[in-house]
Amino acid sequence: MSTVLVTGGSGFIGSHCILQLLAAGHEVRTTVRSLAREPDVRAMLKLGGAEPGDRLRFFAADLLSDAGWAEAVAGCEFILHVASPFPPTVPKDDEELIAPAREGTLRVLRAAREAGVRRVVLTSSFAAIGYGHEPRDTPFNEDDWTDPYAPDVQPYARSKTLAERAAWEFVHVEGGGLELAVVNPVGVFGPVLGPDYSTSILLAKRLMDGDVPGCPRLWFGVVDVRDVADLHLRAMTDPAASGERFLAVAGEFVSVRDIARILKDHMGAAGRRVKTWQVPDWVVCLASWRDPAVKQILPELGHRKNATADKARRRLGWSPRSIEEAIVATAESLERLGLLKHQGRIRTAERDHG
Repeated sequence: MSTVLVTGGSGFIGSHCILQLLAAGHEVRTTVRSLAREPDVRAMLKLGGAEPGDRLRFFAADLLSDAGWAEAVAGCEFILHVASPFPPTVPKDDEELIAPAREGTLRVLRAAREAGVRRVVLTSSFAAIGYGHEPRDTPFNEDDWTDPYAPDVQPYARSKTLAERAAWEFVHVEGGGLELAVVNPVGVFGPVLGPDYSTSILLAKRLMDGDVPGCPRLWFGVVDVRDVADLHLRAMTDPAASGERFLAVAGEFVSVRDIARILKDHMGAAGRRVKTWQVPDWVVCLASWRDPAVKQILPELGHRKNATADKARRRLGWSPRSIEEAIVATAESLERLGLLKHQGRIRTAERDHG
């Protein structure tokens, strides 16, 4: 078994990657911004069924600083670079997202090259694929790239695109023998392991809490976090993954209303606050005057997109859970951990995301 570094181990995707690496017998290292997070991460892993003991080591490292990275990567054969900022609201300055994403990725790749790491798997996003394009009926695939300078492209999509572009250029020009594979998930759902979770879970939580008065005409992809972690592990070791990107999507894109109906149909009393009313676009536009977070979704209203995971299925044998299972697992875990509003005070925080 190999020694593997997972960056951003306190995050939603990162913690599930650690769980699956430990289950496969690997020695795992993870980076956190502060070593004070170690007890929290170990508690999340215990909830996920793991007691890693000394097979998991923690290193303090920040995406904006060189400190700690050489020690974290020393002796590793693989790196899963999962850490990236994904705040729930639009930042005042795009560089708040772009700098950590791009410079942090290059910092990890340089450290990997110097340490003789065999392969890095980068967690990118569908955000680096499906934005800044004219409307189209055909599904997006790994040959597509977001135009980061298109006027309607939001800071998060811009940051993921520029970070992934920089990674491919670095490996091509300066990487030496370092291999790179990239995973591009759509909206990541599935079981949360604690009260600090990724922003992508907030839609299900807000629907369950009754904080969403109705469903805007938005469509997006869904994939279970356990399947995203599985794809990372496949991309880590399969020779066919080197130099490739892989979309992670469980099926055709669904609407917010589709998700609300799944929650309403499967969650019983816990889903009673979910609203399934379709909100007219003009109401969303009015709401955007008061809420900057609403404003960022305006360019996507009524625009149906789709994407295909045929490449991951065909080349890596990846087989994801259904969309319904991913959404229900999200809601069940939120309820089980007492993280819904009617169950008590919620602690929310920004955490690293793929």
